[in-house]
Amino acid sequence: MMIKANNSTLKSWIEVPENSDFPIQNIPFGVAKHNNEVFVATRIGDTVINLYKVAKLGYFNIDAEVFISCRLNDFMLLGKQVTRDVRNEISDIFVSTNTEASNNAELQKALINNKEVEMLMPISIGDYTDFYSSEQHAFNVGCLFRDPNNALLPNWKHIPVGYHGRSSSILPSGVDFHRPKGQRKAPTDEMPTFGQSNLLDFELETAFFTYEGKPIGDSISTDEADEYIFGMALLNDWSARDIQGWEYVPLGPFLGKNFASHLSCWIVTLDALEPFRVSGPVQEPKVLPYLEYKGDKHVDINLEVAIKPENTEETIVSKSNYRYMYWNMNQQLAHHSINGCNIKVGDCMGSGTISGPKESEFGSMLEISWKGTKAVKMTDGTERKFINDNDTVIMRGYAEKDGIRIGFGEVKAKVLPVK
Repeated sequence: MMIKANNSTLKSWIEVPENSDFPIQNIPFGVAKHNNEVFVATRIGDTVINLYKVAKLGYFNIDAEVFISCRLNDFMLLGKQVTRDVRNEISDIFVSTNTEASNNAELQKALINNKEVEMLMPISIGDYTDFYSSEQHAFNVGCLFRDPNNALLPNWKHIPVGYHGRSSSILPSGVDFHRPKGQRKAPTDEMPTFGQSNLLDFELETAFFTYEGKPIGDSISTDEADEYIFGMALLNDWSARDIQGWEYVPLGPFLGKNFASHLSCWIVTLDALEPFRVSGPVQEPKVLPYLEYKGDKHVDINLEVAIKPENTEETIVSKSNYRYMYWNMNQQLAHHSINGCNIKVGDCMGSGTISGPKESEFGSMLEISWKGTKAVKMTDGTERKFINDNDTVIMRGYAEKDGIRIGFGEVKAKVLPVK
């Protein structure tokens, strides 16, 4: 299916810098604040577009009020076809051949320089599920905590393993947070101790967000899943490894995870990512029928992680790719709902840490430092095994093909000392 807004030949009358994540083919959605006004926005180049003002000029066939909101949920409730129609209409407005729009003085008032806006949390997240769907990451963790011959647990290649996380502590990019504290117990210690986490880690992930799903008791098939996925963002799922290591048996992550996770603020629609679909790995053993899928459902997204110590330059510590996932979004959503679990608008689904086969592609410091046995040198000469106070972790991601680059911007956050 050809989506009009994805036409690779289109150019915009809004200037788009070279290597921008936001050409006219992207048209992501977010929530912005400018002069104390909060609104739903899109972005072309370095220009943020107030969609409420555009809608008030009569450019869209939907109520303008959905765009004067502090969240995308009201817009998302209108469904996938409306999202597609609005992207196409935005493309028509801002394409270089539309001289009537480019000369419209009222439309110009909807355009704001990116540096003048504050990007807010784009979606009101009801439920948050985090998967564990990168085979290399699961293998690495299995090697570190068990043994290479039994690295993957018996269920791993049969189901997309996941757990329910806490949505209230998911934060937008740029919001700093304090190092967590809690109980820790080293393997050689007789008793646990209380204090700050000394093994604070990032996890390189993506997230996808859902439209309103089916009623409780129904399920979403892999064939249907695309119609229920709004778009994707970058996700840093912070982990306190020492707290997590003591608490996770038998019920899994709790305080080692729920102190903070950070999202990038622009949601890139699944439609915009369609040209970057690729085939996934051969899944052996054969999955059960409800997890079978047709076509290319993985996505080729280049990912990188940088650590920036205070007052110095960043150091890139990982370059990975979303295409390395074993389980894709369609399978994750089908599995999540197969028991009748109802999916709601704005639900957030984390991919799980994304690690590639090379050491340079590992998606967490747990793997990069191999459980603290290897140090990573920073540009300023210091070393890291995990994340220090006042470090800023920055994640970036983009898909690129045939000269078109569709990106997410970045998700970043600074670690403040423990309170």
